Amino acid sequence: MPPTRGDVIVEDETFSVGVSVNGRRYERRVPARLLLSDFLRHELHLTGTHVGCEHGVCGCCTVLLEGEPVRSCLMLAVQADGMELTTIEGFAGPQEPLHPIQRAFQEKHALQCGFCTPGIIVSVQALLREHPTPTDEEIRHGLAGNLCRCTGYQNIVEAVKLAAVYMADDTILR
Repeated sequence: MPPTRGDVIVEDETFSVGVSVNGRRYERRVPARLLLSDFLRHELHLTGTHVGCEHGVCGCCTVLLEGEPVRSCLMLAVQADGMELTTIEGFAGPQEPLHPIQRAFQEKHALQCGFCTPGIIVSVQALLREHPTPTDEEIRHGLAGNLCRCTGYQNIVEAVKLAAVYMADDTILR
């Protein structure tokens, strides 16, 4: 956390932030109140992390912080100092085959406009780590914080089940 003067962070102060994002180390000086989502999008140009509600409700800004899903619109960049982050860009590069979760979403038509998809896929990664063979109820509970206005969720649930199969036998896709 940045130093304070009394109980108030001085807004024009900048702080050094060092993070590992998708396996690559970044060092930047940032304003004390810069949101992690803005840091990822504007400082690191990782625009797959979307910003929807800016209140932590929609899940579009979800990233993995030390392997756990977090809403990057609710964190300051300085709070991630020294930590490891994974964004949607860390799942598969442009010249790589799709990650098993991405492939399952493609095959099950679990996306339409795609705005919510990065946050959902990141959340699914954490869900499948905790529940490798999830029930429909576990899937719905695990994705309860991710809002999609297009799909109606049934194809997302089916994609998560297929992704679980793929993740159990990663030789299917890699």
